[in-house]
Amino acid sequence: MYKIFIVEDDPKIAGLLRSYLVKYGYEVDEAEDFGRVLDAFLASRGHLILLDVNLPSYDGFYWCRQIRAHSVCPILFISARDSQMDQVMALENGADDYITKPYDMEIVLAKIRSHLRRAYGSYAQTQEERTVQCGSLVLYPERYVVSVDGRSAELTQKESVLLEALMEKQGRVVGRERLLDLMWEDQHFIDDNTLNVYITRVRKKLKELGCPQAVDTVRGAGYRFGAAPPGQV
Repeated sequence: MYKIFIVEDDPKIAGLLRSYLVKYGYEVDEAEDFGRVLDAFLASRGHLILLDVNLPSYDGFYWCRQIRAHSVCPILFISARDSQMDQVMALENGADDYITKPYDMEIVLAKIRSHLRRAYGSYAQTQEERTVQCGSLVLYPERYVVSVDGRSAELTQKESVLLEALMEKQGRVVGRERLLDLMWEDQHFIDDNTLNVYITRVRKKLKELGCPQAVDTVRGAGYRFGAAPPGQV
């Protein structure tokens, strides 16, 4: 039996979700202390999370990042906040889907079933987590985490896509157009400086981890990962 972990501070909404899911054969756990959501999830060992954005103490985006550092289980946001930016924020912080309130419970149930199939059922490709490694640097692209010698840092979804593309071509140049294609479906609306911003963010996180490799700019061509930063060998 699959277990759904609900993070919703409105008791009425949480109760309706619980009763509906139990009716269809799911086991349900709920977060009660909204300052310790991660601890409750780890204790619950839920297979899928329904997560609200507006929560006491910390918002859902924060808890999504925290959970992603420990689990690749499906995370579905359910929120009354329906702006495009909220949905982008959710996906960039590690969510798999975003459902706006008010919602149809049949749609919620269908999405839950779909994500459970992809994660654990007939559509699941493997239970082994995928990693990309270059020397001591290890990227966990399914949960947006990068580590060096036991030290780790969280990435956004686009930072993870960017770093993965560079690591997979270690020592070779990856063109700007290629990176833009990978990070955005329609790059026509992306400011030319936006990619530079993400490159700067990734460089900063690698530096803070003490990564012995760097992201170099190859003028007129793109970027290359693999060379040691100045002063290091």
